[in-house]
Amino acid sequence: MRRTFFAGAILATLVTGLSAPAVALPAAANTSANVSAGAPAGALTSADYRLGPVRSSAAHGGYAKATVRITSFGAETFKVYGTLYDRDPHRGHCAYIRARFHYMGGGTGWARPRGTCAPSGRYELSSDGEIKRVDIKICVYDRRTRSLGHCRVDSIRNEDLAN
Repeated sequence: MRRTFFAGAILATLVTGLSAPAVALPAAANTSANVSAGAPAGALTSADYRLGPVRSSAAHGGYAKATVRITSFGAETFKVYGTLYDRDPHRGHCAYIRARFHYMGGGTGWARPRGTCAPSGRYELSSDGEIKRVDIKICVYDRRTRSLGHCRVDSIRNEDLAN
């Protein structure tokens, strides 16, 4: 009986709209500009873009999914952040995300990969300078074989966001 009451309370909270704000940054992504300007902690700045969910290809009933938000391309340090979801029911399969940055002065660099084996977890990937393009790679990671599978790569350029 207690479980039914608890589930009903959660459902009522979600239906009435008392859930947490839909847009939130990881704590490390709060900039001093947001804090000093009096913006709520974790609020999206006007220069940030929400690109929506990206998911890996599906296989044997599972996939990885991520909500993707990015900062402006003109920023000194470009950030890709959001929530990563593990939607693979198999034990030992996890969600994995990584970004490859193409710098304005030439050359590329990979951000350190992030992953989660929990149903969801926050991530943040940042560049070392100004960029012209970012490739976001999302995969299912198999811990047993230490391999990636069912990957999808999306490229984002400043021109894509201008429309």
